[in-house]
Amino acid sequence: MDPDWLPFHPNPSKPTINLPKGAVDAHCHVFGPANKFPFAPERKYTPCDASKEKLFKLRDFLGFEKNVIVQASCHGTNNEALEDTLLSSNDLARGVAVVSPQVTKADLNRLDEAGVRAVRFNFVKRLVDNTPREIFQKIAKTIADLGWHIVVYLEAQDLEELIPFLKSLPTDIVFDHMARPDVSKGLDSMEFNLFQELMENNKFWCKTSCPERLSREGPEQNYSDILPFMRLLVENYSDRVLWGTDWPHPNMKSHMPDDGQLVNILDEIAPTEELKVKLLVENPTRLYWDH
Repeated sequence: MDPDWLPFHPNPSKPTINLPKGAVDAHCHVFGPANKFPFAPERKYTPCDASKEKLFKLRDFLGFEKNVIVQASCHGTNNEALEDTLLSSNDLARGVAVVSPQVTKADLNRLDEAGVRAVRFNFVKRLVDNTPREIFQKIAKTIADLGWHIVVYLEAQDLEELIPFLKSLPTDIVFDHMARPDVSKGLDSMEFNLFQELMENNKFWCKTSCPERLSREGPEQNYSDILPFMRLLVENYSDRVLWGTDWPHPNMKSHMPDDGQLVNILDEIAPTEELKVKLLVENPTRLYWDH
């Protein structure tokens, strides 16, 4: 792994809140193990191994019943580690793949059979090389026929320029990590207002996840500066929000979060049982298991 890589927390705390039955961790990853599933030569980072066994053990420890596993950029368009994890999950996991424009119908059908329900388009320049829009459009058209959706990863300052393109895509769109708002600009920033306007369109969903990435205050203050953003989205768009741990927290530089603390934050952002059930059970089930 990279010399400055922070491995995932070795001993997370047990959450003190009770999760609703059927709760889904709707954003997490598997890395390798590299000796079985090598990382992509073109990767921008090399992580530590984070196996399916460790992921499933954490799922059970935290009190979740299911996972949505997102293909990470370090594996490129080779989804073998993801596919292997889904096939080992006893139908308790679904996947978000990354595919090349050369992907075949047979490949997509195999991934669909394994449990993939979406593809991810990454626009974060420090993580991936730029992909021409026409390639994304071609992939979107292909996966729309399967009833899949698109997960997008971008940063707030890039949202405005991407809106026409995102609106043109033929599927539902899920934003990773609330499109990464800049907490220092506050709830009334131009970028976050633009994001809320976009969320008024039923085509768009978002993951109210990753306070550890977005907060300036950090774990000692319980990431309190980002929680109003998360709570606002959960309350205003309760039928189109998801939540996930982001385990094993790739490319964190400041600290490695305690997954138990992240789960406890759910009491802050979804303060009623009804909101928790929508966020953790009904919405991810509709998007990933009912198709």
